[in-house]
Amino acid sequence: MAPAAFRPSAHARPGRGARALAAACALALALTGCSGGAGAPDDTASGGTGDIPELAENRLQPLEEDFVQQLPVTVDSVVLDPYRSSDDPLEYEQVEVTDTSRILPLPGGLAEIVFTLGLGDRVVGRDVAATFDEAADLPVVTSGHEVSAESVLALEPTVILADTRTGPPEAIEQIQRSGIPVVIIEEAWSFDEMYPRFERVARALGVPDAGTALAERTRAQMAEVREGSAEAVGSPLVAFLYLRGTAGVYLIGGPGSGADAMLAEVGARDAGVEMGLTAPFTPITGEALIAAQPEVILVMTKGLESVGGVDGLVEIPGVAQTPAGRDRAVIDFEDGVLLNFGPRTPQVIAALAEELTAVAAGEGP
Repeated sequence: MAPAAFRPSAHARPGRGARALAAACALALALTGCSGGAGAPDDTASGGTGDIPELAENRLQPLEEDFVQQLPVTVDSVVLDPYRSSDDPLEYEQVEVTDTSRILPLPGGLAEIVFTLGLGDRVVGRDVAATFDEAADLPVVTSGHEVSAESVLALEPTVILADTRTGPPEAIEQIQRSGIPVVIIEEAWSFDEMYPRFERVARALGVPDAGTALAERTRAQMAEVREGSAEAVGSPLVAFLYLRGTAGVYLIGGPGSGADAMLAEVGARDAGVEMGLTAPFTPITGEALIAAQPEVILVMTKGLESVGGVDGLVEIPGVAQTPAGRDRAVIDFEDGVLLNFGPRTPQVIAALAEELTAVAAGEGP
């Protein structure tokens, strides 16, 4: 499984340079130039693309339609098993939700979905990873990414949403014993898993139609972004590195890391996949990195900071001997937003395409 540190959520840096600006404008037109033409009504709530904010604005795009809520509802919830391997099938139990007046989505990715479904005014707390503007004033119930059961219970939530990486297990068990309904949702590491995740969250909150609308809108936005980004980006070879220098963790992404899907969406090639790696994350070796010869390195912002920035990154064995290292072609996104696979994913794709286009134009990230 991927490292548990992967889902803080924030925003990517805006791209630089005239060519990058041109690419951004083209992608913005793809996102906002819906088929209705000038003066067409915004079809955001009904599943069309609608206008979306740029990722750098660090805000969401809630559905505008009011959906009829259906409560109580009984839904499947994953049974947390700390001893389950990634190859073992998930087990489920039934959880009844009767009241959504005080919602607590523990991971930032689930909070993003809840707010986008139009239920943000009912959210009573947040994970440290829920850093989008709409959640800024909510009390934080995690330290790092560890849930504090006491902080959660003090907020008196009527329903709690978690996913299979939420922990520690002891805290989740303590919360479950309190009698508050806890619905545990599957993770999403690909686009195919993203849309069902929207719908599962919506069903758990009694607004299944909102989940369908959000999935439809996001699919439409993704199609528009895909069409506008692939030609602008070309097909650079990109290595996604997961770095935690303070802990001595240096990994390269491969198939199933999540970054492979994001890169393919903009027409880029994933170096780990092309190297023939078989695991989502593999320890970096200098020899393998030199053999891969990536043209661009993609990292998380906190990971880059943990190795001393770009200057420290190129000191990692093998990095300086790649085209990316020699050209200092390094792109960083704030931790988690790149692999969030949430409602802002179309914004992430547009921003990633913009950054890669700037690098291809020789303007640097």
